[in-house]
Amino acid sequence: MPETSTHAQAMTIPELPKAYAPADHEDRIRAAWDGSGAFHADPSRVLNEKAAPYSIVIPPPNVTAALHLGHALNNTLQDVLTRFHRMMGFETLWMPGTDHAGIATQAVVEKRLRQEGRLKGSLREAFTREDFVTEIQAFKDEYEAVITGQLKKMGCSCDWQRQRFTMDDVCARAVREAFFRLFLDGLIYRGKRLVNWDPALQTAVADDECYDQETDAAFYYLRYPLVHERKHQGPRDEDEDPQPATWNELAARGYPGAEEFPAEEPAWITVATTRPETYLGDTAVAVNPHDPRATALRGLFIELPLVGRIIPIIEDGYVVLPRSMAGTQEQAADPKAEFATGFLKVTPAHDPNDYEIGRRHSVDGAMHEWTRARGHPVLVNMMSPDGRVSDRHGWTDVGDAHELVGRKMAEARKMVVELFKARGLLGDVRPYRHNVKHSDRSKAAIEPYLSDQWYVKVTDPRLAKAANQAVATGDQPAGDHSLRFHPERYTRTFEQWHDGIRDWCISRQLWWGHRIPVWFGGVLTGDPQEIRTKLAHWEEQGRLAVRSKPFGDTREMAVALRLDDAVEQGDASASDESPRANQAFADTMICVRGEHDREVIDFLEEVGFEQDPDVLDTWFSSALWPISTMGWPDPGLASKMTGIGDFEALLKAFSPTSTLCTAREIITLWVSRMVMFNRYFMGEGHGRGPVPFRDVFIHAVIQDGDGHKMSKSLGNGVDPLDIIASHGADAMRFTLCQMATNTQDVRMPVRRDPATGRNTSEKFDLGRNFCNKAWNAARFGIGILAQVPPADHAPLAPGTLSLLDRWMLSRLRTATADINAAIGRFEFSVYAQTLYSLVWNDFCDWYLEGIKPTVAADAGQRAALHASLGAILRLLHPVAPFVTEAIHETFRLLRSPGVAGLQLDASGRGEMLCTAAWPVIDESLDDPEAEREFARVQSLVTSIREVRAQHQVPPRRRVTLHLPRHVEPTWRPVQALLSTLAGLDAVTTEDPPATHAVFSFDGRSLAVSGMSDAAAIDTGAEKARLEKIVADNEKLMLVLEGRLANPGYAQKAPPHMVQQTKDQLAKAIADRSAAAEALNRL
Repeated sequence: MPETSTHAQAMTIPELPKAYAPADHEDRIRAAWDGSGAFHADPSRVLNEKAAPYSIVIPPPNVTAALHLGHALNNTLQDVLTRFHRMMGFETLWMPGTDHAGIATQAVVEKRLRQEGRLKGSLREAFTREDFVTEIQAFKDEYEAVITGQLKKMGCSCDWQRQRFTMDDVCARAVREAFFRLFLDGLIYRGKRLVNWDPALQTAVADDECYDQETDAAFYYLRYPLVHERKHQGPRDEDEDPQPATWNELAARGYPGAEEFPAEEPAWITVATTRPETYLGDTAVAVNPHDPRATALRGLFIELPLVGRIIPIIEDGYVVLPRSMAGTQEQAADPKAEFATGFLKVTPAHDPNDYEIGRRHSVDGAMHEWTRARGHPVLVNMMSPDGRVSDRHGWTDVGDAHELVGRKMAEARKMVVELFKARGLLGDVRPYRHNVKHSDRSKAAIEPYLSDQWYVKVTDPRLAKAANQAVATGDQPAGDHSLRFHPERYTRTFEQWHDGIRDWCISRQLWWGHRIPVWFGGVLTGDPQEIRTKLAHWEEQGRLAVRSKPFGDTREMAVALRLDDAVEQGDASASDESPRANQAFADTMICVRGEHDREVIDFLEEVGFEQDPDVLDTWFSSALWPISTMGWPDPGLASKMTGIGDFEALLKAFSPTSTLCTAREIITLWVSRMVMFNRYFMGEGHGRGPVPFRDVFIHAVIQDGDGHKMSKSLGNGVDPLDIIASHGADAMRFTLCQMATNTQDVRMPVRRDPATGRNTSEKFDLGRNFCNKAWNAARFGIGILAQVPPADHAPLAPGTLSLLDRWMLSRLRTATADINAAIGRFEFSVYAQTLYSLVWNDFCDWYLEGIKPTVAADAGQRAALHASLGAILRLLHPVAPFVTEAIHETFRLLRSPGVAGLQLDASGRGEMLCTAAWPVIDESLDDPEAEREFARVQSLVTSIREVRAQHQVPPRRRVTLHLPRHVEPTWRPVQALLSTLAGLDAVTTEDPPATHAVFSFDGRSLAVSGMSDAAAIDTGAEKARLEKIVADNEKLMLVLEGRLANPGYAQKAPPHMVQQTKDQLAKAIADRSAAAEALNRL
């Protein structure tokens, strides 16, 4: 459309700098966002039905260290979702915050104090609890500020006014209430179980806080003497030694191989173990009932060397038979079968498999009869919390093993081996390499340890079953009471976890964390009746709950394993600070509801009750994150605590949240527990409440180029701030988004940048180049639009625009629809790739190149350019917010009549792009005819460009296109466009001169001339090129003809595939004919 405006003066618009320098813009733009309040959620708009809600709670980063590239990926994807929905008109809340990360943070601070020389020896001797918590609080404040700064530098559009911390007053109130309700409902109990024990930090640790390390070890073959039972049990009495069983007796019993030993010598059996030091805790020896030796051993016992403990021989199918005895196919395949002797030392207090054997045989069988008749404990704990052999934590029959007491477990292992060797009781020692579990925090080897711990009974149907019932299946959409995983395959991970779930150990023997709000009966000073009266009164008021221990399913366990007997031998609890029991309230546990209920707490402590010293597992507070951050259980109190007055509206408006974005390794540890807690607490304890989020997106994990996890220790990690400094935040974000496929892992080759000495990756160059391309395209477009003021008329009808404009608008409509669908399906790499193709290929390579000669004089074209650039900036903004906001600062000053059907609503707060509306492009701009016609232009231009490249024609040289006379009319309407895009000076039907190049297009032979000043084209090279085209198409024709001649393909393949093959064959025939014709002409 030609220019019709009479305005003579161009608009005064500042010119964009020639190059985009992220450092020149990012801090300024971030400050503008913060100052505008653009990211602050207003729940009243949701409750007043002015906007639909969209909310995300950030997976809170641990305050242990700065964020890494995995955090950058996770938060980039969340920000894409948040910015997209904000521009779509949703009232968005992205709740930021950090996690106190109990064991991790305590370990880091303790390590720092040791490095600084401020901590030597035991932590509990060097610091009081209060002083150490003060140290951690200062560390937390330091790194919380670092993390917040990093997130802001990444461009995260969180509601920073609502930032939470898992131990702040608001979240602490939720944790206290949740514990109290679960305690009151019998879903929290205290029990003695085997746990993963970190002897360095002296706390129980979760499975996810451990890692396996392949370690060189050995199988030690220990000989245990066989004896007859003596009358009196307990420590050995010199006057009443047990009667040894002899080899002669075993031979008479039919024991295979017994006759090979001296008849009157004492007999023994051999156990193979990698942990000889734990023999001090043995309470039985197990043999497989299918072992031919089992029958002969019935009625005999074992006397443990040195300690003199008499233990039974039991039969259990778990015992691996030696490979020589065949056994089951499964047992024969067990690597340990090669090392097995058929006899297993059973140490229930120090091995989880032995613990299960103890459970089975303490209910019925030999161990049951043995323990009932003799008061013999099934569990003997021979280790103290600091990982030393101890006779004060459940083991008292020391006997001649007293020199082992106080030794570290590794040292005790060597000593036991030497002691057995000295007594002729050590058989073979065979090297063995296996995985040993280590603490991720202290790096110490994990010890299975019997201790008193607190548990949540997640096996209750109100928790685990309710979580599985919340998963949407089939075509069922996600909603308030159902959630959906993306990719869907992770649904099975979630369901299988709950199918086989075990009760959750929630106590940790630390100082940093939410302290368990339970008081135990100590040495009381008050009148017991008065105490009971007060407790009953406060319990009736709902201020506390009273329980007796053990309760829940621990009573059954205590009876089955005779734990009371184990405790009588010594305190087997996990901490030296364990509360003392007294007669009147020895079994009393009191859970206090309010953290600041001083009347109750002061009274309890005044009369002698003592608070449990342990803290809660970090995941307990994290499991409440979606509701605790919004003020549950008392939004009004949360408002008083913080001065933020809309907590009640916040919880109503944004809970349940919309999306959770996380990694697969915490589906079980975090996602599961959030679902269980949300359904339980928001469903008034029935497990039928809403889910915490409707969609769970599990993103890929970033690895280095060799497939290794990025870590500081391996030196292969990439610091996000380094990439922001070298490439810009948007380059990093776009690259990460482009890598976010639905695979489990993605690889990023890492190299050392010689200029900075820091790790980087060439993959980020793609993002930087793309951002620069967008900047340069915008600079060109704004420069054109600023030169001439817009005509004063209504939005232009698409039908009045040129082919190129209509094609671009149609491509925009398609891309916008594809992007909407991709983000809706959490296909972030598709979103990034669609943007790349739209901006780089469609807009820059074709559209901007095509309009250069005409846009200055064509008002319609400028309107289309303005609309296209405006839409592209908005489509690009969620993934590249800084560069687009910087462009928008200038672009928003431009005015245009626009194009009918493309709606770009004005920006909201501060006229910023981050609050602008998402492009709405209706069906009127969908122009298949324009896309087909321009696709022909693109195809011909591409062919001409290939010929130019083959003949090394300089870009500025104009060439002539020679068309057959009957073909030329079909190209006449787009000749000007062809000339612009292909670098033509003319399109003619005249015969080409002698110096020309021939190429095939659409089954015809076309020619290009004027390519060189030379006297002639290299006919030899041209001939070779055309002959190759002929040969390649003939090969392709044979393949396609063979495929179509195959009855199986023609009959079974989908019709569209058969037609596609026919079309390919027709094109190959045409291209072959055109090339052959060109050869003849040459």
